[in-house]
Amino acid sequence: MTLQAEFNQHAEDVKKVKTRPTDRELLDLYGLYKQVIAGDINIGKPMLDVKGKAKWEAWNSRKGMSNEDAMNAYISLAKETIEKYGM
Repeated sequence: MTLQAEFNQHAEDVKKVKTRPTDRELLDLYGLYKQVIAGDINIGKPMLDVKGKAKWEAWNSRKGMSNEDAMNAYISLAKETIEKYGM
């Protein structure tokens, strides 16, 4: 299985966990996912939208991370999340 295929599979599987992960875990997954899909952040930071600001900060914290490193980190975190919360 290619790295991209493994990433895609884990991105789908992590959506099926039985219990909702913590906000921090979701933000970590989001930041890595966006880094893989879109690369370095390319939008301005929301000022009044608290949820949007948290998501922006999660993505921005991955700035400069290579696509391959982001995929590997996402897969690792997704595996931990699936193991922790079950499918």
